[in-house]
Amino acid sequence: MVDIKPFVGLGGVLIAAMTSEFNDQVTGIALIDVRGALGISHDSSTWIESLYVWAEIVGMAISPWLAMTFTLRRWTLFAIALCGASSVLIPFSPNIEAIYALRLLQGLAGGLIIPLLMTTAFRVLTPNIRLYGLAVYALTATFTPALAATVTALWTDIVDWRIVFLEAIPLCSLAGVLVWYCLYQDQPKYERFRMLDWRGVLLLVIGTGALSTMLYQGNRLDWFNSSLICVLALVSAFAIPLLLVNEWFHPLPLLKLQMLGRRNFAYGALGLFLFLIISQSGSTVPLRYLQEVQGYRPLQSNLITLEIAALQLVMLPAMALLLDYKRVDSRLVSVAGLGLILASCVGSSFLTVYWNRDQFYVWQLLQAIGQPMVIMPLLMMTTNTVAGPAEGPFASAMVNTSRALAEATGAWFLELIDRWRNALHSDRIIDEAGQDRWRVIQSNGVLPQYPPLLLPDGQPRVPKSLEAFQHVVEQQVTILSTSDTFLILAALTVFMMIVVMTLPVRTMPPRIHLAKQ
Repeated sequence: MVDIKPFVGLGGVLIAAMTSEFNDQVTGIALIDVRGALGISHDSSTWIESLYVWAEIVGMAISPWLAMTFTLRRWTLFAIALCGASSVLIPFSPNIEAIYALRLLQGLAGGLIIPLLMTTAFRVLTPNIRLYGLAVYALTATFTPALAATVTALWTDIVDWRIVFLEAIPLCSLAGVLVWYCLYQDQPKYERFRMLDWRGVLLLVIGTGALSTMLYQGNRLDWFNSSLICVLALVSAFAIPLLLVNEWFHPLPLLKLQMLGRRNFAYGALGLFLFLIISQSGSTVPLRYLQEVQGYRPLQSNLITLEIAALQLVMLPAMALLLDYKRVDSRLVSVAGLGLILASCVGSSFLTVYWNRDQFYVWQLLQAIGQPMVIMPLLMMTTNTVAGPAEGPFASAMVNTSRALAEATGAWFLELIDRWRNALHSDRIIDEAGQDRWRVIQSNGVLPQYPPLLLPDGQPRVPKSLEAFQHVVEQQVTILSTSDTFLILAALTVFMMIVVMTLPVRTMPPRIHLAKQ
């Protein structure tokens, strides 16, 4: 008789991982409402996301090592407790400093939990059903981020903004109960602390903290015109190479860099990094367009991402079933999926001022179908390179650290495009408008008459025509920049297609591949 308790325990870890993803994604979307309710300024609120991602990167790198030391069950329960406690206290924080501290703990908890899902799947699932376990892990990369907009709309527009944080209470409680009763208890290995990679931990905290903070705060602080950004860039430039050297030579490292020598594993780390930038940006950009140009609230715009989330529940198991056939080449499935994502990005780039939610449905449908076709083969090719259960935690740390870095890089990438293309389009539109006015002056021979520039009380007055002109310019700049963003994402998708066709080698389904070992 099959023991189902470990599978139920895996379900508990999945619930915890989805909760941590909600803590990240839902809070980011609802940040305007949270900021208004707590009286936080815009500049201060940028640190709420920045600190979370920094702690998340650290957590993802160290969690598998600590899970092997304290045992998977105990460490998972600790991470779930930390996630729930830090989330619940945020709405009742007395000041911004307390929010920052709790957000750091919340990000650390999220980083600790997500790698445990892959580690648990390696331990619980046999090769015959491993593909379905990978589909479970893929839910946190495709399903949960897409569902975040709907959850945000439910809490902020219908219930109460505090539920953005208080939702962790029932979810973490359920996850904790399932893990407590269904995951088996191993013997701890405290002797591993004698070989603790303390230099690696220190360099990890310093290097990734400097890098993620620079990526999140650089645009706001005008990049290298800010002394803080210059210092952060210098620190990350020294600390991260030292971290890589230390991890390469340490006998019990946090990150086993030697695994990157396997072509399929190298593809997994690089491919997941690129895929998450493309997929999450592809969903974020339409929401941002609807908010800035059409004035949508989350309740009005969430259906385009809910479409992606709903299809993941069908497509991920279907991809697991398809990839289990020996004749199916996972690389070709990935290329086909990237082709659909490419079509989605190119199609979305034709947006105009008349586009609303309805025009995005078809292109988001292509995203919803293409994303599982990329992530499932990627995970299969990556995990098939893992030699045995002992390498599982190292593989989890490498893959998930790449995943955490993708979030910070994706935020920087979109801000870079906005800064670059917004300035270009704004200058061109203003220049064209100025040339048109000069042509009118030349043809009429007189300057147009403007209303007085001051009101009776001496306050400056902006003519309504100029207000309307400014609104039209801002609208057109946003539309053109959004179109450019989709085209740049399309180019990044083409690059990933080239990587898929050149870097990985063909692999068989786990039930065949692992049977040969």
